[in-house]
This record gives sequence, C-alpha cells and structure tokens, in this order.
Amino acid sequence: MSQRSKKSSPANALCMALAAVTLTVLVSGCVPLVLGGAAAVVTVAEDRRSPGIFVDDEGMENQALLRVKSRFGGQVHVNITSYNRQLLLTGEAVTEEVKRGVEEEVATVKGIKRIFNEMTVGPLAGVIGVSNDTRLTTVVKTRFLDASRFQTNHVKVVTEAGVVYLLGIVKKSEAEAATQLASTTRGVVRVVRLFEYLD
Repeated sequence: MSQRSKKSSPANALCMALAAVTLTVLVSGCVPLVLGGAAAVVTVAEDRRSPGIFVDDEGMENQALLRVKSRFGGQVHVNITSYNRQLLLTGEAVTEEVKRGVEEEVATVKGIKRIFNEMTVGPLAGVIGVSNDTRLTTVVKTRFLDASRFQTNHVKVVTEAGVVYLLGIVKKSEAEAATQLASTTRGVVRVVRLFEYLD
C-alpha cells in the first residue's frame, strides 16, 4: 500500500462519520436523524464540530434517551439535545426526585462534558404544547434564515413550553443576532443562551 493511500482525506473522514451515525441509528433502533446523501455531507462539513464529535453527539442523545425511558417511562416527558458533548435536558418530570434521577442516569453516558438540566417539575406536556413548541422552533429557524446574519446551522434551537434554548459554537456577534431574533419572535416566553464562544 502506498503512503498516499494511508492518509485520510476530509471526504473520507466525513464518509466514516456518516457510516458511524448510520450504524448508531441501526444499533439503537431509533431514528432521530435522517441522513440523505449529499445533504448529510454538507451538514457535517459546515458544522463547527468535528465529524467525530458530530457523531458522538447523536450517539449520546440516543443512549441517554434510551436509559431515561427505560428507567422512568411515563414519569417524564424529556427531550435530550447534545451539542459538542454538552447535554441539554428539557421537558417535565412528575417529581423533583425523578428530575434528579434523570440527570443522574444521563450522567452515566460516556463522554458528556456538561449537563444543563432545564426540566420542570409538574404535569407532562400534552400534544398541543408539544406542537406549539415545534412550531415555535420552526418559526425561529425561519427568521434566522431570512435575516441571513449568520450561518443558521451554527445555532441549535430547542423550544420547551415557549422557552427557546440556543446552543452552538459561535462568535459573540452571532450569539447576539440569534438572541435578538429569537426573543422578538411572537410566542417566545424567554431565551436561554447555552453557547460556547469563539471570541
């Protein structure tokens, strides 16, 4: 084998990352991410996370959700979002003890750097609440796209009970723009910034 063939190109790294994500999805039995050829390659290529961390984040979300659902079942409505190995927990738990237990369970997933437990204690969200949050996330993302003030895939948007959480590896100017756009979106209760900054 020649020395040239041993070297890994960015394209090869991306292909390997995509293959790993696909394998993770198949093994876990969950399908949280739809990968579609060139579109998936572009998403990974433009992300500020390395391909390896991109894949790790998807795997951490799957593992954490599986563990929480197995242990707590109908005692929680939880959304788990991982970005650059930092996990955001949103949703509802029936008791404070369950909320703490969710965080403890998630903390057993290998590779997590930090956990933001933003779950509330109380009744679990219904279909209308979940649908409204999904709609708000879409509206905020659309406003990001229309404003063209930063590359939209650098900011992850999660909405829970009207609260918009913003994650990403960003410049401070990008964080300010994203916050301003999200906070002025009708229906948004407040904005929580969980960014990592480049400057």
